[in-house]
Amino acid sequence: MKYIIPISERQRLQVVARTAGFIQHGSKLFGRKFAEIPVVFDLSGGTAGMYRVRDTQRVIRYNPWIFAKYFDDSMAVTVPHEVAHYLVDCLHGLGKVRPHGVQWRGIMNAFGVEPRATGSFDLAGIPMRRQRRFTYHCECSTHHLATRRHNSVQRGEARYRCRDCGETLTAAS
Repeated sequence: MKYIIPISERQRLQVVARTAGFIQHGSKLFGRKFAEIPVVFDLSGGTAGMYRVRDTQRVIRYNPWIFAKYFDDSMAVTVPHEVAHYLVDCLHGLGKVRPHGVQWRGIMNAFGVEPRATGSFDLAGIPMRRQRRFTYHCECSTHHLATRRHNSVQRGEARYRCRDCGETLTAAS
């Protein structure tokens, strides 16, 4: 499979400028100054963008391959989507509101962008990291848990139940 070439440096500068523009727009909407935050292009896989806070460091991350394949849509939707997460964090705190809740939707509407939680992209040609899946069973079905959930079950930190029959999932032998 032939992979898409990530966005160019010129396009990255356009994305950074658009991000800053939405932050400034948010400052006007709420009558307060929001600081510009770092923008990096280090996401891969099927996620177009991500707002992340680690300790006190805020950053907006974008996927340069998805932006290359869907540049106009990403500029129109992904950029304001991630900026809206940043503004919600500044205004309300991340732990106090739902990620795509009423506050986030209100900001998206104020930006004039439909408040969609996820995009639907054809990911052909986008480099993907595949998660390993582990088979589990219940009374009525077979289930596949990703590595993180499987490891939590193995360490005794979590149990998962079938949504249909309610039985605890057990690892296939």
